[in-house]
Amino acid sequence: MKTDVEELTPTRVKLTVEVPFDELKPNLDKAYKEISQQVRIKGFRPGKVPAPLIDKYVGRGAVLQEAVNDALPELYGRAVEESEIFVLGQPEVEVTELDDGNQFAFTAEVDIRPKFEVPEYDGLEVTVEDAVVDDEQVEETLGNLRERFASLTAADRPIQEGDFATIDLVAKIDGEDVEDASTSGYSYEVGSKSAIEGLDEALVGLSAEESATFTSTLVGGERAGEEAEITVTAQSVKVKNLPELDDDFAQMASEFDTIEELREDVRTRLGRQVRLQQLSDARDKALESLLEKVDIPLPDKVVDEEIQRRNQQLEQQLQMAGMTKADYLKDEEKTEEEFDTEVADAARQAVKGGFVLDQLAVQEELGVENEELSEYVVTQAMQMGVQPQQLAEYLTENNQLPAIVSEVLRSKALNLLVEHVTVKDESGNEIDVEAVRRELSGETVQAETETETEDGAETAEAETAEAEAPAAEAPEETEAPAEAPEAAEGESAKDKTEESPSKDA
Repeated sequence: MKTDVEELTPTRVKLTVEVPFDELKPNLDKAYKEISQQVRIKGFRPGKVPAPLIDKYVGRGAVLQEAVNDALPELYGRAVEESEIFVLGQPEVEVTELDDGNQFAFTAEVDIRPKFEVPEYDGLEVTVEDAVVDDEQVEETLGNLRERFASLTAADRPIQEGDFATIDLVAKIDGEDVEDASTSGYSYEVGSKSAIEGLDEALVGLSAEESATFTSTLVGGERAGEEAEITVTAQSVKVKNLPELDDDFAQMASEFDTIEELREDVRTRLGRQVRLQQLSDARDKALESLLEKVDIPLPDKVVDEEIQRRNQQLEQQLQMAGMTKADYLKDEEKTEEEFDTEVADAARQAVKGGFVLDQLAVQEELGVENEELSEYVVTQAMQMGVQPQQLAEYLTENNQLPAIVSEVLRSKALNLLVEHVTVKDESGNEIDVEAVRRELSGETVQAETETETEDGAETAEAETAEAEAPAAEAPEETEAPAEAPEAAEGESAKDKTEESPSKDA
């Protein structure tokens, strides 16, 4: 087999492949066998029809086409391997010659990763925020814990902000009920602004069994975006009672005997979180700093696919939150053009970051061990709430393992980069990233002589879940709010759609 490579652009090539016809013999034999199973010719059982009869009744051309289709993936893969190029996406293949018994040729145009060398990265310096936990953060966290243990008691008075009201909602457009925008028995915190616009104002001042009608724009369901007449009826009014921050609360909400012990545990856990955030920021900024030193062309098609992926992800998140894109842009105070520009810039940065980490892994001869793949699958399975074996089977059946290998390899390359970068906080203190990793993962700094894996302690992302665990599992509230109707607005999708280059890379 002979392969010529023509560089169309720095990120796209055209492979011209010539194959001696003899190399198609296994594929021809397979084609005859498969066609023999399908045709019905008198006197021959399925699978026993001779090749000459298949040529006569089906046609040699059909056999050749079947053989070529079967051979192309393997031949293309060999051509790519021999050319030592890193292809991206699916190729555009064209058969240019099919001389029966003599030669077969085809061309394949495909995007490739540009060829470049990662520049020297020793000496890079990045700055992250100080790892500070103040009293206000501690009290805010304790306040959130109190909210989890709040109780609701009935109140014989009109509704006030902060109350929980059990309500019925009926939405009408042109006098007709909008079923998917109506609900009953919905427990709502008045003043939370978490449902349809105008609801809070309509509820304040109502007593049980009283109703109010207002006009608002539906944000979910089949009639989303349309003006509707909303009637809200208060079934009951309840007041939220927060427990006192005392030793009894500490014993109820945690494994500690005193409120001071609980407060100190909260401070310790917040300290872990801010230090984990330092590690995450160090990774992001280290990659950003390296990317500033690299100037490479990016394949338009790959960038476009990344832009499309990000837009689809945002759309799904907005649907889950019961929001429209217009609502999101309004909350973010952005125009459509500004949003599109930001997404495009982030997509280019992500694609570039992936290329740089891939090349860094090649230059440093990094590899992925089976144990590392298993650890990755187990971690992902825990986050998804499925069995590791189930996820592993899914990844294998859907040919996702190469992508997983690439992701693990990029993470190792990023860890290596951070090890060579000087990380300081805003106060000028140098941070020993490796020592912090070990400390947060339960190891001591003095344990450097212990046997470790090739890439050191676990990454900051893997530790985050542990650090954010509550002091103790809290029981459910006395009365949990009912599920909101489709008309209600969800939380902002802002935090869910912003991704750092290190995670995209």
